[in-house]
Amino acid sequence: MSLVKTWFTPEDAAGMFGISKALLLTWVDEGLVRSEREHGKVARVNIDDVKLQVDALVHRD
Repeated sequence: MSLVKTWFTPEDAAGMFGISKALLLTWVDEGLVRSEREHGKVARVNIDDVKLQVDALVHRD
């Protein structure tokens, strides 16, 4: 069992990394970030996946 919270709302996750919610949702649509949906909308995203994408964005040459 994980002792660290790994699922956050898209708004909270975007704010944590200083990215736009639109970019985050693009990553979800592309299958790069796992998400949980409620009523057809993204309710939560996996923060570990978001971190991987942000790291890749920062380290692009």
